[in-house]
Amino acid sequence: MRITHRIGGKAWDGVTSRSGDVYDPATGRVAAQVDFASSSTVDGAVEAAGSAFASWRDTSLARRANVMFAFRELLNARKDELAAIVTAEHGKVLSDAAGEVQRGLEAVEFACGIPHLLKGGFSENASTRVDVYSIQQPLGVVGVISPFNFPAMVPLWFVPNAIACGNTVVLKPSEKDPSAAVFIADLFAEAGLPDGVLNVVHGDKEAVDRILEHPDVKAVSFVGSTPIARYVYETGTRHGKRVQALGGAKNHMVVLPDADLDLAADAAVSAGFGSAGERCMAISVVVAVDPVGDELVAKVKDRIARLHVGDGRRPGCEMGPLVTGAHRDKVVSYVDAGVTEGAALVVDGRGHPIDGEADGFWLGPTLFDHVGTDMSIYRDEIFGPVLSVLRVATYDDAVEVVNANRYGNGTAIFTNDGGAARRFQNEIEVGMVGVNVPIPVPVAYYSFGGWKDSLFGDSHAYGPEGVHFFTRTKVVTGRWLDPSHGGVNLGFPQNT
Repeated sequence: MRITHRIGGKAWDGVTSRSGDVYDPATGRVAAQVDFASSSTVDGAVEAAGSAFASWRDTSLARRANVMFAFRELLNARKDELAAIVTAEHGKVLSDAAGEVQRGLEAVEFACGIPHLLKGGFSENASTRVDVYSIQQPLGVVGVISPFNFPAMVPLWFVPNAIACGNTVVLKPSEKDPSAAVFIADLFAEAGLPDGVLNVVHGDKEAVDRILEHPDVKAVSFVGSTPIARYVYETGTRHGKRVQALGGAKNHMVVLPDADLDLAADAAVSAGFGSAGERCMAISVVVAVDPVGDELVAKVKDRIARLHVGDGRRPGCEMGPLVTGAHRDKVVSYVDAGVTEGAALVVDGRGHPIDGEADGFWLGPTLFDHVGTDMSIYRDEIFGPVLSVLRVATYDDAVEVVNANRYGNGTAIFTNDGGAARRFQNEIEVGMVGVNVPIPVPVAYYSFGGWKDSLFGDSHAYGPEGVHFFTRTKVVTGRWLDPSHGGVNLGFPQNT
C-alpha cells in the first residue's frame, strides 16, 4: 500500500524519488510505503495553502464554526476507525488509541467556539469622540509538525485552532505512522473545508527543513524530542517565524509517606507503562520519600507481573509493542546501561510474556530501584516502558530533585496532606502538575506546555494560548463625524 501527500484537496499524483517503510509494530512486518516529500513538493503544498488563504481568512466566523462542528460530528462518528488506524501503525492498544482520539475530539470542541474566542476589545470614547478597539487576525500559512506517539491527538491540538482562526495549514505528520493525518484531512474535506486550507505532506528532515525555511510559512507548531525541538525553534525563528516547539520530558511522581500506596502504585504502573511509555507525559521516575520505598516498589512489582502485553487488537491486551524495531533496541540498551551503572533491576521486561507474534517490537514493563541522578536511565528521556525509582529522605529533597532536572513538562505528587500538595504546586518548576493525578494533561479549554527544556517558545499548545499563537492582534483607533477637528497640529496626540 502507498501512502501519499494530500495537497490542494486531492491526493498527490507525482512521482517520488524517496519513500519510507511503515510497520505494523505488533508483527514487525512492513504494512505500507509512505512517500517522502522533496522541497519542491513542500513548496507545492505551501502554494496551495497560500492560494486558499485569501478567501478562507475572509470566510465568516459563522461559516468557519459550521465547518468545525461538522468535522466534530464526523470525527465522533468515525472515532473507532481512527483509533484502529493508530493501533495498526503505532502499536498502542485499541483502548489507549480510543482515549487519544477522544482527547483530540475535546480540542476540536474547543475550536467550535471560535466566534467567542476571537472577540476583541472595544473602548468607546477613549479620547474625545475617539474609539479604540482590538481585533485578532490570522497569520497566513502555518506549519504543523507532529510526532509519532500521538498521530491523531497532536494534529488535533493544533490544526482545528489554526483553521478556525482563519489560517491555512501544511501538516507534516511522523513518517512512522502517517495514515491518521490523512484520515483527519479527509474528514475535514467531507465537513466542507475548502481545498487547500489543510494540506498533508509526509517525509523526513528535508520536508521539515523546507517548512522551517519557506518564506511564506508564518508560524510552526512542533512536538518531539528536545534536541529536535531546539533545532526547530532556532531554525524557524532565524527565518522570521513564530514557533512553539514542545520538547521532551522526564516526568517525576513524588510519593509522600502519608500517601495511599495502593493508589500510588496503580498510578505509577498506569502512567509509566501506558502506550509502552511512549508518551511525553509518561511517569518515568517515581521519587519515593522515606520510609515508603520498599512497600511501594513491592506493590508496583506485583502489578507489573499481571500486565497483559501483546497485540493491541487482541482482547485484554493492556500494553502494546514499541513503534519500531530500532526504537525498541534503543530502549533495551538503556536497560543494559541501568544494570551496568548499578541500579537494581527489579523487573526485567525482556522476559515478560507476550500475547503476539514473535517478530513484533516487544519489550515488557521494566522496573529499576535505587536509581541515582547520575545514571543515564535517569538523565535521558528513554521513551519506553522503563520506570525508575529514586529514593529520598524528605519532601524538600524530592522537590530539589525535580527542580534540578533539566526537563519541566509534567509532574505529580501523591499525598493526603493538602498543605503539602499546595506547597508542591507552588514550589515545583514544572509546567503541568498533578495532585494524586499521574498524567496531568490539561483539559482542552486550558493549554498544554512545559517549562525549561520541555518547551521552546512562549506559547503553550491548544486552548486559549493556541488561539493566541495562531492570531496576531491589531489595534484600531478611529474618529467619526467630527467636523471640528481643530486643524493642523504637529504635536504628539494626547488623550483628552
